Amino acid sequence: MNQVYFDNAATTALRPEVIDRMVEVMREVPGNPSSTHAVGRKAKSIIEQARKTIANYLHVSPAEIIFTSGGTEADNLIINSAVRDLDVKHIITSPIEHHAVLHTVEHLEERFQVKVSMVRIKECGSVDLDHLEELLQSSDSKTLISLMHINNEIGNLLDLEQVSNLARTYNALFHSDMVQSVGHFDLNLSEIKVDFIAAAAHKFHGPKGVGFAFLRKNSKIKSLIFGGGQERGSRAGTEAVHNIAGMETALIKAQENLNAERKHIEEIKWYFKEQLEKNIPGVNFNGNCHDGSLSTYTLLNVCLPVPPEKSLMLLFQLDLKGIACSKGSACQSGSDQGSHVLNAFLPQDKLDKPSIRFSFSHENTKEQVDYVVQSLKDFLK
Repeated sequence: MNQVYFDNAATTALRPEVIDRMVEVMREVPGNPSSTHAVGRKAKSIIEQARKTIANYLHVSPAEIIFTSGGTEADNLIINSAVRDLDVKHIITSPIEHHAVLHTVEHLEERFQVKVSMVRIKECGSVDLDHLEELLQSSDSKTLISLMHINNEIGNLLDLEQVSNLARTYNALFHSDMVQSVGHFDLNLSEIKVDFIAAAAHKFHGPKGVGFAFLRKNSKIKSLIFGGGQERGSRAGTEAVHNIAGMETALIKAQENLNAERKHIEEIKWYFKEQLEKNIPGVNFNGNCHDGSLSTYTLLNVCLPVPPEKSLMLLFQLDLKGIACSKGSACQSGSDQGSHVLNAFLPQDKLDKPSIRFSFSHENTKEQVDYVVQSLKDFLK
């Protein structure tokens, strides 16, 4: 049976160089990076070099990078601390954010009576920036904007520069979950004045369980985890040196190969779209994922012309054929709620059909695309 992995937006395979680097560190660097002896200092130097690598990639200061267990922790650190330490009373976000943001905001609204405003979503699944400005104009308290750069389900891109300019105009703070963009795009945070971002290594062929937060200098964000004074007091706990080294290597390789791999992945995406349109009449694409200028090159969210009685079996049948992908609607999840992202903007007739997110990496091939398209054709028969 063929094995096709088209779920790279969920997680990516480790690059061989990342595995080698992690094994090297685990074997040769046993020290605690907080220890002052030579073995500890060696571990500490690995962490600080990784911090410099990430900072250089983002064009920021190393002191502005804080290592976390991943994107979820980074989002939680930023949003919670903004309310607790920065006197934020109003959070503007959107209904299509990752649950790491939405559930955190819900908690703060319930526990601390923070005002929460949801910016409108357009028919294409994009954030309505005119409505965002209206919300900022009417805000009478310290405000945090929390909007993701790339939507993890439909791939829509946020105009970071425009949002950051609005934030500056109305004296608001701007946090962006960049879990889907770090390692896949050139990001210059010296030009884009976002205050905080979150990232996760396993989205760019690094290890799971490690990520980072970018905290703009003098932001006064404080730790949510107490213990030792690690990460300049912003995140207590002994650092996972091997994971941090693996993340650094993954980011280095992503940058080295960015142009070539992007070209390859774009070819896979557009070939897949072309073959779906050619072989499956009635296929549709959710959000802006069909438009290369308005979405990431790494995914397609596909609405398939499958009758309701067959929808629940679609992902199961693809799994039996060795195809890994992600559900995107109630038809596949068996849940009345389905995807909160799709529910936010799709009309009911499209919600009644199954939607699947296919997401790609440099390891995918056109032969795999052909196999998936044929499998879908067989299912529809």
